[in-house]
Amino acid sequence: MSTATRLSSLQQALRERLVPLAWANLVANIGIVVTGGAVRLTGSGLGCPTWPKCTEASYTTHPALGINGVIEFGNRLLTYVLLAIALAFVVAAWQRGGRVRTLGLVVLAGIPAQAVVGGITVLTDLNPWIVAGHLLVSMAMVGVCVWVIDDLTGPARGAASTATRRLAWATFALGWIVLWLGTVVTGSGPHSGDLDSRRTGLDPEVVSHIHGIAVGVLVALTLALALVARRRGDRWVAIFAAVLLGVELAQGLLGYVQFFTDLPEILVGLHMLGAALVAAGIARVVVTTHPRG
Repeated sequence: MSTATRLSSLQQALRERLVPLAWANLVANIGIVVTGGAVRLTGSGLGCPTWPKCTEASYTTHPALGINGVIEFGNRLLTYVLLAIALAFVVAAWQRGGRVRTLGLVVLAGIPAQAVVGGITVLTDLNPWIVAGHLLVSMAMVGVCVWVIDDLTGPARGAASTATRRLAWATFALGWIVLWLGTVVTGSGPHSGDLDSRRTGLDPEVVSHIHGIAVGVLVALTLALALVARRRGDRWVAIFAAVLLGVELAQGLLGYVQFFTDLPEILVGLHMLGAALVAAGIARVVVTTHPRG
């Protein structure tokens, strides 16, 4: 069998797995948020003290760096898993063309870009503002992955009403403000990723309260979206808004529990997973306002 024939067979096999690959893209990008949180929560942010090498002399970790080096280097290796999944999706979607292929390319290009931002965080000794940007880029990629899944498997629907669209976009915008405020809270608190990395200098209790107020407004806005969408006959927007509302309520409860229990690592990690699900949810309600045949 010739090389061209093998490549054609591979592409055909991948095309048949386009939808599973789209879901794998989403799961992997949510997963990297969680593993990145594990790096921070175990104090392994500078487990590999430089970038792109792990140390000045080696690209890989070594025993002298201890468990923190293993954790940080392991998280770096996961980038290649994301890259492989994204590349497989682009190959599978290539002949399909259109927006699905374009969005696949966006996800693929975002992975090395994200690696560079991650490298900058290391080279700046975990500057909290750059760490926040690193996380938010991952959240944006989660949103793009949701868009891809909707293009491939979303329910048939017409365009949502003007009122529903406006509320969906307002929910999306406020959701992003909430996600950003969450990074400010984390950047001001104790889980810095390394004992010697600096914090924002902001009062953690004050920014936590501001974040909590924003979450409350987001919950109210999402509830309004679900009710208005239902009243206007935008069934699928109403359904996804209700799901998002459930995620937000669980996320808010978890946030209060972790605040009043002195931020135990396991709860903070679950809260980061919840943040990724919120990012997916706000993207879901916006894309669902657009028609799909």
